[in-house]
Amino acid sequence: MGVKKLKPSTPGQRWKVANTFVELTAVGPEKSLTLGKIRSGGRNAAGKMTLRYRGGGHKKKYRMIDFKRDKDGVPAVVKHIAYDPNRTAFIALLAYADGEKRYIVAPNGLRVGDSVVSGPEAPPEVGNALFLSNIPLGTILSNIELRPGRGAVMARSAGSWAQLLARDGKYATVKLPSGESRMVWVRCKATIGVVSNADHQQEVSGKAGRNRWKGRRPRTRGVAMNPVDHPMGGGEGRASGGHPRSRRGLPAKGYKTRSKRSPSHAYRIERREK
Repeated sequence: MGVKKLKPSTPGQRWKVANTFVELTAVGPEKSLTLGKIRSGGRNAAGKMTLRYRGGGHKKKYRMIDFKRDKDGVPAVVKHIAYDPNRTAFIALLAYADGEKRYIVAPNGLRVGDSVVSGPEAPPEVGNALFLSNIPLGTILSNIELRPGRGAVMARSAGSWAQLLARDGKYATVKLPSGESRMVWVRCKATIGVVSNADHQQEVSGKAGRNRWKGRRPRTRGVAMNPVDHPMGGGEGRASGGHPRSRRGLPAKGYKTRSKRSPSHAYRIERREK
């Protein structure tokens, strides 16, 4: 795991900081676990643009990831650590003892040849998936479920991790990557370890073209628009634009958008850090 700074042989490479990808062992995706990916380019079923600044980009194939880890008690061997263009983390190809293959989000430290298993009898080791009721307190977690059997929804991106703080009855207290502490049902599963590719946040594109390869088009600033197009538009000369807000007038930078009637408030113990 690491990044490299390239020689400034071209203007695009002068500031570029790229991933070394030294952990990757796969040459291509597993054919039985890939699907074609159709992208909308920000258009709806009528062809009307409903989301700006999207379009183009390199063609991708979608890798089907096992977020449920519901193959309990069947050991699996890590065959490859692979790149996935659809997420920031690396993925691992597992070959189960019964012949089935599945992709999972690879935790940091998982190597080719390692054995992983899921279920209540699994030891709390890196890559194993256990119920929160079976994980020792203080353990670092990732890929956490919110509803049993629905699959992981929290701490899935590169370098993310959460920590199991306490257990009380049906609920466990988990400190999330945002700093928020919340209660999660102990029948939910989580994977032991930190998500791989933690150096992703140190990467620097180096040029605007790399964003175009990702399907992101140039974004027009609100202060550069006319008043009819944006609340921050207009003015004589280079006017600042007033209070920062979205195109629909919703304030930004400090304005709380979380619903006061959200049912998840009952499970939140400590707010996220500012």
